[in-house]
Amino acid sequence: MKKIILLFSCCWCLSCEKAFIEPDPANNPVNNFELLWETVDRKYSFFTYKQIDWREAYNRYRPQVNNQMSPEALFEVMAAMLYELRDGHVNLQSEFDVARNWDWFLDYPPNYNKNIIERNYLGKDYQIITPFATKVINGVGYIRYSSFLNVIDEETLDPLLEKYRQLPGVILDVRDNTGGLMDGAILLASKLCRKTGDKVLVGYQRYKEGPSHDDFTKAFPVYLEPEQSFETQVVILTNRSVYSAANLFVSYMSVFPNVTIIGDKTGGGGGGPYSGELYNGWKFNFSSTQLLDTDQNIIEDGINPDIQVDMLPEDEARGTDTILETAMDYILTL
Repeated sequence: MKKIILLFSCCWCLSCEKAFIEPDPANNPVNNFELLWETVDRKYSFFTYKQIDWREAYNRYRPQVNNQMSPEALFEVMAAMLYELRDGHVNLQSEFDVARNWDWFLDYPPNYNKNIIERNYLGKDYQIITPFATKVINGVGYIRYSSFLNVIDEETLDPLLEKYRQLPGVILDVRDNTGGLMDGAILLASKLCRKTGDKVLVGYQRYKEGPSHDDFTKAFPVYLEPEQSFETQVVILTNRSVYSAANLFVSYMSVFPNVTIIGDKTGGGGGGPYSGELYNGWKFNFSSTQLLDTDQNIIEDGINPDIQVDMLPEDEARGTDTILETAMDYILTL
């Protein structure tokens, strides 16, 4: 990135002005590295929780940076440093690559097979009620919701849930849903919950407010205010690829007595992202808030299911979804 600097030199005898362009002296590898490290140091939200020594990381990576190195080499050093944060919300974007950490799901079983769901459960006669794919399977409502980036509105959601109110249960499959809009998580949770009061505490949030690693605001409560109660039993299917807003949704839903979570632990992502830009135009993101459950536990590492189930290889070979079958059996035996 270059900044135009206009220097005006007045020569009274000639009555003239000169203007010229200089490169921004801040745009070099060392200053870009320093800016990234310092911004993360002041604003990242999980240093203490994850027991990360960020100064020690600086001492290891800073000697690897010099002003003669290539952009690719600088990117590699910065990416390695950010990897120390062990956070799926952390990434660095250049014109030639994106650095990210996907260990939160790659190190675990997939526990979802899209082809099996589409071919053996939804088939050819399911409904697409954007953004949901839905069908009654064995007398149980099944709703597939793949991403909270797909906007939910009440006009779509209310008629769909009304259709399923008289069934013994509804299965909401959010496996492989890596998040998106938090407003969608709040709306969907408020529609599926059994009403236990005018407003229900579902968690807390706190925000970074100072440069020290533990400078946070107090924890602010988050309430849901459902208009009506959804009495039908709800089962939520989860795997490690449930992240960010989807992770938050599962945390909210775990509060309610009509909800059971079946599958694998979610992938986590319990912090709202902060976005910034370096002198060279590279963009970065990292977590700068903390999302908490009703006991004020940080949900960065994910939500445990009520019933832990993995996809069995022998079931998958037969075209059967072990987790979905467990959920249907659970509802039908209540």
